[in-house]
Amino acid sequence: MTEALNLGIAAAVLALAIWTVAVRDTFAAVVGFVAYGLLLTLVWVQLAGIDVALTEAALGSGLTGAMLIGAAARLRRTEAAARAERPGVPTRVAAALVAAGVTAALAAAVLALPDPAPTLAPQTAENIAVTGVGNPITAVLLAFRAMDTLLEAIVVLFALIGVWSLAPDRVWGGRPGPRHHADPDGILAYLARVLPPIGLVVGVYIFWVGASLPGGKFQGATILAAMWLLAVTAGLADTPPIGRTWLRIALIAGPVVFIAIGAAGVAFAGAFLAYPDGFAKPLIKIIEWALLPSLALTLALIVAGAPQRPST
Repeated sequence: MTEALNLGIAAAVLALAIWTVAVRDTFAAVVGFVAYGLLLTLVWVQLAGIDVALTEAALGSGLTGAMLIGAAARLRRTEAAARAERPGVPTRVAAALVAAGVTAALAAAVLALPDPAPTLAPQTAENIAVTGVGNPITAVLLAFRAMDTLLEAIVVLFALIGVWSLAPDRVWGGRPGPRHHADPDGILAYLARVLPPIGLVVGVYIFWVGASLPGGKFQGATILAAMWLLAVTAGLADTPPIGRTWLRIALIAGPVVFIAIGAAGVAFAGAFLAYPDGFAKPLIKIIEWALLPSLALTLALIVAGAPQRPST
């Protein structure tokens, strides 16, 4: 039964991947992408990667899907003209050859891997108890791969700066996205009043248990960002002007705390992002607490888009 389920999920993932690439309608491709991400969530659950599954559902399908839906809506005006343009035979042949070459190179790289593959898993398992963190994913990401996690937080912040840079000069420092006006008695406004308190509790809980169970800052921040965006979409709240000092401080606070703790590791533990003996868990919790609001704001503002309105 389990084998049949796995084969069915694998076939569906492959079919949705082909559909998403081949379909010419942008909105249909976005729907395929979101469904593809949800199926990947099931794949990670089957592989016992619950943390990765939560991240895929929250980021891969959730916020990324929302951004792509917004982009598809903007492309509606020009999509008909784009579909009318068909590439010539030489272009199609070149694209097919490039795709086949990349596929062959990836297959060769996978087949060339040594058996057994090199791994640091035994060393990680021997030393993971030193961190005092019960969730091995959190321990790895914030102890053994802390540099990667720091760079991920910084890259997300740079992505937001890139989105903001698309704003016209006349509205720079203004409010991202349009001002939404929904029916105050409609279902959207109702959901925007009912769901955010529940989402706030769920998001904080997923973040809180991340040190011992599947969860963490990225998953919790995504849920918090989604709840805020729901209130904005329903017209119950508005995006803040990006020129506000408090907003910019909140956005960089998490990475700054992360870097500061990493720099302190040079003085007290002999290496950047190293933790003194007995202080690994509290320092990891401090980093996670600092990153949660910064990531929630960053992710929400990326989805909100570039400034479109003056701040007043």
